[in-house]
Amino acid sequence: MLAADHVGPTLPIHLVTPETLAHRLEAMGDAVAAFARASGYRAEAGAFLVVPAAGGGLAGALFGLGGEKDAARTPFLPGKAASLLPAGDWRFDGPLADETLATLAFALESWRFRRYKKAPERGVRLVVGSSVDLAAVTRAAEAVFLARELVETPANDLGPAELVAAVRAVFEAAGGSVAETVGDDLLAANFPLVHAVGKGSDRPPRLVDASWGDPAHPKVTLVGKGVVFDTGGLDIKPDSAMLLMKKDMGGAANALALARMIVEAGLPVRLRLIVPAVENAVSGRAFRPGDVVPSRRGTTVEIGNTDAEGRLVLADALAAADEEAPELLIDLATLTGAARVALGPDLPPFYTADEALAGEIAVASARVFDPLWRMPLWPAYRSMLDSRVADMNNVASGGFAGSILAALFLEKFVEKAASWVHVDIFAWTPKASPGRPEGAEAQAIRALFEVIAARWPRP
Repeated sequence: MLAADHVGPTLPIHLVTPETLAHRLEAMGDAVAAFARASGYRAEAGAFLVVPAAGGGLAGALFGLGGEKDAARTPFLPGKAASLLPAGDWRFDGPLADETLATLAFALESWRFRRYKKAPERGVRLVVGSSVDLAAVTRAAEAVFLARELVETPANDLGPAELVAAVRAVFEAAGGSVAETVGDDLLAANFPLVHAVGKGSDRPPRLVDASWGDPAHPKVTLVGKGVVFDTGGLDIKPDSAMLLMKKDMGGAANALALARMIVEAGLPVRLRLIVPAVENAVSGRAFRPGDVVPSRRGTTVEIGNTDAEGRLVLADALAAADEEAPELLIDLATLTGAARVALGPDLPPFYTADEALAGEIAVASARVFDPLWRMPLWPAYRSMLDSRVADMNNVASGGFAGSILAALFLEKFVEKAASWVHVDIFAWTPKASPGRPEGAEAQAIRALFEVIAARWPRP
């Protein structure tokens, strides 16, 4: 997939634009130029052509970048070549807006989920020069792969226990500690909302609390929504809405992937990861619409809809995380369809009251091409979560501002953290683009890692 530049001979991937194509073909020789013209090649964004050598074999490949204003042109565009090239060792040859992002995109484009459908490795490798931090690119790529693998795995093979095992594997390998609370012990440990959501399943609910790093370092805490499958509960989803619900633990998968990046980079933070791992199932034990359930914080919650379960398990987890007043508290969750209605699948909204943090996230998002968009914690909407019989409802009547209301619900459970940010991710790519094959996806973690690494750089 990726290799340092000492591996031996490589073939060039000639990066061309409509303006540079003729000059590049001239430099490659008459035979190559004639072949490209006969093939009708144009240097449009993503246009690809393997070029034979005059004496046999390959002279390289042409890859179009498009024009400066081409809507399809992104920093990830050259990575698309990973799906098009024949086997061999290749290198980029030509102007790159960002060689690091192009290299990362090449790695991300190469990934495929092979657990159930075996396919041979294609044998395509990109050789990179010293200008690219290969270790950092590999670290980011492998974190994305971890998130994708977990999200793609169906619920029959990834239940609450298996999700907890994935957390345990990362933290124990790094010398961290892991604590787990299971089933009815959640009530004794004061996680009543996590218990309520997960008790309807034959697979008992769990909460995993993992930590790594020097306790004297700044506290960075991650919380990930770990609903391994969401039927909607007694407010059951239609079949079409249930098809992708194996990805409802995408927040936990992404939080774990971000944790792995932090650990492998050796950032000087005291890292904590909390994942409530549950299945929202239908049974005689399932929680019901109209139930009133206490939370860890003591706030009582009326259940207006059992399909708004993610915010319930996050509420208890956030309350536990907040108790030690971390410097930075981040939660990641596949929380609302409303976020997708507002911003689509590729642009997750994030919510924070910390203006400085919001600016850092926006800058990092653009720099590493990990799209995020700030949405408001609009205080006037808080009353929409009022309940006649409890301190609050988990949903509001009507269909307005669904993602904002979910964020406002979570905000009620964060008081002591110096900074908090909630990210409402989709964790899925419905239509492939360069570096992002169709299917499971990691979102926000590269941007958030940049923010954390900038705040607390490795000495």
